[in-house]
Amino acid sequence: MSGSIPFYQKHHRHYDRGYRSKEVESAMSQYQSSSSYAARSSRSSSSRGLKASSYSGLEESRLSPVPKRAKPTYLAVDKENQIIGYVVPIFRGSQEFATGFSNTEEARVKESAAYMARRNLFTSGLEMERSEQTSRKVAMRESAERITLSKRIHENEEHHKRMNEDSLMHAPEFVIKPRSHTVWEKQCVRLHCTVTGWPDPRVVWYKNNVSIDPLAHPGKYKLESSYNVHSLEINRCDFDDTAQYRASAMNSKGELSAFASIVVKRFKGEIDESLPSPRHGLVSEYGITFQTHIVDKFGVSFGREGETMSLGCTVIIYPALHRYQPEVQWYRDDVLLTASKWNHMHWSGDRATLTLTHLNKEDEGLYTLRVITKSGYETYSAYVFVRDADAEVEGAPGAPLDVRCLDANKDYVIVTWKQPAIDRGSSILGYFVDRCEVGTTHWMQCNDTPVKFARFPVTGLVEGRSYTFRVRAVNKSGMSYPSRASEPVAAMDPADRARMRGTSAPWTGQIIVTEEEPAEGVVPGQPRELEVTEATKNYVVLSWKPPCEKGLEGIMYYVEKCVSGTDSWQRVNTEIPVKSPRFALFDLAEGKSYSFRVRCCNSAGVGEPSAPTEATTVGDKLDIPSAPGRVVPTRNTNTSVVVSWEASRDAKELVGYYIEGSIVSSNVWEPCNNKPVNGTRFICHGLVTGESYVFRVRAVNAAGLSQCSQESEPVEVKAAIGGGIPHASPTPPYGITVLECVRDAMVLAWKQPTFAGGADITGYFVDYREVIDGVPRKWHEANIKSVSERAYRVSDLKENRKYQFQVRAANMAGVGIPSLPSDTFLCEEWTIAVPGPPHDLQITEVRSSSLVLLWKPPVYQGRDKVNGFYVDIKEADAVEEAWRGVNDKATDKTFLKIKALQEGETYVFRVRAQNKAGVGRASDPTEPTLALTKPGTKEIVVDVDDDGVISLNFECCDLTPDSKFVWSKNYEEITESSRMTLEIKGNKSKAIFKNPGEDDIGIYSCLVTHTDGASSSYTLSEEELKRLLEISHDHKFPIIPLKTELAVELQEKGRVRFWLQAEKISANGKVEYVFNDNVISQGEKYKMNFDKNTGVIEMIMESLTPADEGTFTFQLQDGKATNQSSLVLIGDVFKELQKESEFQRKEWFRKQGPHFVEYLGYEVTPECCVILKCKVGNIKKETVALWYKDGREIKADEHLGFTEGVLKLEIAQISKKDAGVYEIVLKDDRGQDTSKLNLTDQGFKDLMNEVFSVIANSSTPLKITSTDQGIRLYTFVSYYNDLLQVTWHYKDSAIAFSDRIKSGVVGEQLWLQISEPTEKDMGKYAIEFNDGKGGLRRTVELAGQAFDDAFAEFQRLKAAAIAERNRARVAGGLPDVVTIQEGKALNLTCNISGDPVPEVTWLKNDREMTSDDHYILKFASGKFASFTITTVNTSDSGKYSILVKNKYGTESGDFTVSVFIPQEEGGKKK
Repeated sequence: MSGSIPFYQKHHRHYDRGYRSKEVESAMSQYQSSSSYAARSSRSSSSRGLKASSYSGLEESRLSPVPKRAKPTYLAVDKENQIIGYVVPIFRGSQEFATGFSNTEEARVKESAAYMARRNLFTSGLEMERSEQTSRKVAMRESAERITLSKRIHENEEHHKRMNEDSLMHAPEFVIKPRSHTVWEKQCVRLHCTVTGWPDPRVVWYKNNVSIDPLAHPGKYKLESSYNVHSLEINRCDFDDTAQYRASAMNSKGELSAFASIVVKRFKGEIDESLPSPRHGLVSEYGITFQTHIVDKFGVSFGREGETMSLGCTVIIYPALHRYQPEVQWYRDDVLLTASKWNHMHWSGDRATLTLTHLNKEDEGLYTLRVITKSGYETYSAYVFVRDADAEVEGAPGAPLDVRCLDANKDYVIVTWKQPAIDRGSSILGYFVDRCEVGTTHWMQCNDTPVKFARFPVTGLVEGRSYTFRVRAVNKSGMSYPSRASEPVAAMDPADRARMRGTSAPWTGQIIVTEEEPAEGVVPGQPRELEVTEATKNYVVLSWKPPCEKGLEGIMYYVEKCVSGTDSWQRVNTEIPVKSPRFALFDLAEGKSYSFRVRCCNSAGVGEPSAPTEATTVGDKLDIPSAPGRVVPTRNTNTSVVVSWEASRDAKELVGYYIEGSIVSSNVWEPCNNKPVNGTRFICHGLVTGESYVFRVRAVNAAGLSQCSQESEPVEVKAAIGGGIPHASPTPPYGITVLECVRDAMVLAWKQPTFAGGADITGYFVDYREVIDGVPRKWHEANIKSVSERAYRVSDLKENRKYQFQVRAANMAGVGIPSLPSDTFLCEEWTIAVPGPPHDLQITEVRSSSLVLLWKPPVYQGRDKVNGFYVDIKEADAVEEAWRGVNDKATDKTFLKIKALQEGETYVFRVRAQNKAGVGRASDPTEPTLALTKPGTKEIVVDVDDDGVISLNFECCDLTPDSKFVWSKNYEEITESSRMTLEIKGNKSKAIFKNPGEDDIGIYSCLVTHTDGASSSYTLSEEELKRLLEISHDHKFPIIPLKTELAVELQEKGRVRFWLQAEKISANGKVEYVFNDNVISQGEKYKMNFDKNTGVIEMIMESLTPADEGTFTFQLQDGKATNQSSLVLIGDVFKELQKESEFQRKEWFRKQGPHFVEYLGYEVTPECCVILKCKVGNIKKETVALWYKDGREIKADEHLGFTEGVLKLEIAQISKKDAGVYEIVLKDDRGQDTSKLNLTDQGFKDLMNEVFSVIANSSTPLKITSTDQGIRLYTFVSYYNDLLQVTWHYKDSAIAFSDRIKSGVVGEQLWLQISEPTEKDMGKYAIEFNDGKGGLRRTVELAGQAFDDAFAEFQRLKAAAIAERNRARVAGGLPDVVTIQEGKALNLTCNISGDPVPEVTWLKNDREMTSDDHYILKFASGKFASFTITTVNTSDSGKYSILVKNKYGTESGDFTVSVFIPQEEGGKKK
């Protein structure tokens, strides 16, 4: 803490420690015990860093051995320590501090200064720190301090008693002056001002120097005064309220007045709206009615820069009273002029004169003389044009104008100006800004290089000094004259001006608003709210706010920059810190991005940097405005023309427009105004009667002048009937509906007037009135500025109140009469889920069978966004139930072409919107529309000119002077010219595509305003665009059409022919032959032919060599048309062609002797025999043909022959052993020729595939048969080869063979055996023959009846097989005849089989035998049957049989036994 002495120690010499007596200390102790509230208040105050002082400037002092820093005072004192006011600190973040003032108790304001000081003292308290155990010494010291302060207060009161009261008084002063207003008729307006002064001033309001008495005009005027704020409210203004109003403040120290003007306007179009009509009737103040006449008027005047001009009129006032003089006022562009060095005004009693001492372009404008009497006023106006002075240097531009200073600060100011209208043929390169310190005549240039932007920040000003500025323009020819100097501006901190605001107190002169006292020795904090306020390619302007934490002395700033993407910060103002919280940076690289930050500094050091700005790219952010739209000139007088135009679209910070005129065919353009005009209509004076002029308009803003608009149609200068205004105001709108309603606002829509008055409707005005209990109240204006759309949101309504609305339309002729009052609508918030009704339905392109309906989406979306629209239609005279839908599926567009209309029928339409919640309420129906194509209706025609430019053309035969062509894409007006250029010539309009592409695909339409619905559309589809681009290319680059492109072919003997054919070429056609960019000509190597009748162009080469590899080109020219065709012969392509050429050459020589016409090949016969054959030519009897296989000659046999030049070799039943290389040699005395056929590997495989294909094609359909084992599928082929590959399929899948399913081949039969089939085997079976290609498949369906029959047959055969296999049978062992000697034993055994074991029966002579001792019959093991005769005798001879039998069958075996007697046998032998 500093050890400085408090200010009251300096003021009171008697202050010392000895002053504190015991009496004082005792009194202070008593006070301490009763002031707990003050202590609490003191602690609360100190916690927020706020210090309170007494009125007298005295401050408590702690009696501490260590001196404390002087605490801040809140009393403003002069050098003699006289109190002149309060300094009120700005308290941040606290609302608890009680100042003791009350806004509702005016008595408190009148309290004495002593009481206020005492109250401030005890309510603010002292900052004290208490401990639980306070020593007696400390308590005594605190008591003494309070006694001291009480004495100081008493002394201060005595001081004020001796004080001169006049030192506190001061004259009235306007802190806030009344502001001028321009209002519409029947509006209310309020003027208010804030006045300070002591004693309190008395404020009186005057109208045209006549005191306003509210009682004399009850309800008209209302005066209010509260806390030095005074107001005058004028209810329902009318023309008589247009006047100058004055607020006069007076007290004992003086008087001061402030002025404001009120201009009341009425919707009267071309009539001067800014000036009211005279008031009629007697003047009550004097009882006299004055009649004012202005004669000997000044006319439209033309001057030049630097000249002097006087404007004057003679004023006749009747009756003439010498004691009464009227008030004479001069206006320029409705702005009141005051006397200055530029304007001298004089009133001689009967003549008013305005002298412009030194003309500048700022003086151009509409000058109005207003003569005000007690009965009203009269006005007269005329335009003054100021032309540029002759340039010092030929070709130098005109001087800039209207130089002004903005945002003035301590060392910084922004200078703005307006660009001149003329540059004298050379574009303006930029501007130089000069400054001059007030009181000197030395001008200093502020910028080294010219700036193109009409705004420039000037830095380096000296704080506290005043400056004026001027601007000069420069082009290639030289420098212009300097502009008129600006008004002086002081370089000072805006906060110094802000400190002058506030209200006065009766006990001081003024309350000064300031921030808290800065702390001593504190490094300032971070600047706040740093931002880039302006960025151009020449400079960037930064602005910020000072930090909250400051040092004791004033702070200054360092600015740092950083290129985006890096972390390198560079200080900009390295030498001298800036004082203002504004800074302009120059010499930045255009196109680069920078970030900026600021540091504060003072004697204690440099603070932390602020937060950096966002990256800012150096470049002009404000674009030059687009060219104005259509320019329409209208006859006015014999020397003037009214020029109107369409405003520039999307223009930002528009300053105004310059108009230029030119006599037709002269090509010399002269400016019609040298000061930009703000409207879109201007009267061009000074024209030559009878001449025809064209006009064009340019828009201007700070970035520069726009391109010129299109030239207007020529207009002849002569007086027009009706004063040049051949229009009427529009008829009333109608059909007012509500599109959306919330608690305090309603969105209205209406239909356009049936008659626009012959001119474009410029806007609409909406009025509303409340309806209470069915009684309408007075109308109120909803919008002061006209709205161009036919929908408007009326705000500030009251919920659950009823309202009516009316709408008026306006055009250049004025505002029309209002519509009929709408239905009564209740203002309540819509909560329905579905959307509201669409609006603004329009019908265009009406034809006999179709039309296009346009609409705008609903304002009220409902619960979800609108996702589609439905269109309804009905006949105009049909009942309400006749509405029917046009589209079954919702369309997401806001337009629809409705087709299939009946010619001559009248229809109405409506639209409904839908969202996820459903379909909303339908819109109001359109007006009835007759489906009929009007005579003379034209359609849009697409055209491609000779230069290949694609354009859409529309012609209208019913144009009016105010008609204009409106082009749209997808029914949205084309407002930008990036892709199309629009041209209008006469009654035709052309939309020219700049660079047609996919972005241009869409529906293009053209509407002609102020006609009976002339419109048409054209759909540019992707296919149509492609077609047009092809035509455009053909027109742009005309070519000779070719039937064939350049081609190459080989001729006899291997010659190479290059050729092409043109579709059509004249006798003047020329051809150049180019090889590798070198022109070649007729010679030994090249032979050229050009048949102009057929268009065939050829070039022949005998052969190709490696040097001929490259590109061959034929270049054709026939007048303007050209074409060329190239053929690239390089790499493999060239090698193949060269190889083929060489082959053909060799072929030619080969064919001179016996040769093969067709080389050796093969064919397979249906019998699967392979025949090798070739065709020969140019043979004779001596010609020999020899066959070889693998180099070995094949001897001639019957298969070899010379039948009709064909040689054949047959191979029957081919197999692998037949694989090999076959060769045939053909020779005689003229030479020989050889042909080979490789039938190995792949060649043999291909041959066998051919054989397999023949075999497959010979196969029979797949058939089904049954066996005792199962079902068999089979097919027969004509020949089977072991190499044949066959695949069996079941249900399209290859069969995996097993014991149950097998395949095989028997002879030429291929079969598939299914053993023991079941129902699972049912399905589709196929056999596939593999021939190396697609193969052949034969199929059969084993299902249904086929399966049942096959299965039944299988069962039968199986049973038969089982029976056959298991039946009883005699397997063998029995002889047919047995011859045996009597007495011998006979034993025969045979094998018996059968299942079950058969029964065995022996028969003798067909009689059953039984086993006994003589005949022993045995059957052992079920297999062996034995027959034994123990002793044979002759009776045993006979036929014997064995009979075996089981359930499957019976079988017998017979044998014969012959018994002989040996003697008989012997006798016979003998």
